[in-house]
Amino acid sequence: MRTPKRNAPKTIPSFAVVVDGKTELWYLQMLKRNEREIRVNIKPEIPNKKSIEEQYKLVCDLSGKEYTKVFWIIDLDVVIKENKEAKKGLKSPLKMFEECRTELITKYPNVVVIVNNPCIEFWFLLHFVKTSKEYTASNVERELRKHLNNYEKTEKSFTKQNDDIYLKLKPYLKTGLENASVLGNFDKENPTKAMCEMELLFQSEELKKHFE
Repeated sequence: MRTPKRNAPKTIPSFAVVVDGKTELWYLQMLKRNEREIRVNIKPEIPNKKSIEEQYKLVCDLSGKEYTKVFWIIDLDVVIKENKEAKKGLKSPLKMFEECRTELITKYPNVVVIVNNPCIEFWFLLHFVKTSKEYTASNVERELRKHLNNYEKTEKSFTKQNDDIYLKLKPYLKTGLENASVLGNFDKENPTKAMCEMELLFQSEELKKHFE
């Protein structure tokens, strides 16, 4: 008797997400906690050192491992601040980031670079407001509290059961994605413009059906 063929088990896609702060880490953890139907493993990674070089090296290292995709989420306000303080004669932090970004996009097909300017809180704010204003990080947080009046940048606040940061923002996610998309992508000719590329994560091939 012929043995029936067994279907090979489907491989679950997996994302490594390199972030430079705990705010992004907690947000991604809450996304995964609440979106149980998503069949994608999402593993946030924070490098021991948060310099552009260290983040870039970690992204390159992870791209050669078992992950379907590697995302690098970066707050550009830190890079711009360091750029203003950089010593003359040395390669500027902004130039270094531009070169790293270009290298990853052109030579690492499974890597996606996501730029937020000034920071991840701007992504949160776009859930409520359509704006292209160039905020500082502190100004974004102040504006965000008009819509999330109990917003606190703490693990306890971000991960509170049944009232975490993702659940608070989820009803406005579609608006956030639309407002972020309108701002366009990182432009090295105008690097200080307000931008948010988080749609690159939510609209990736593996996730977009869950957020249409």
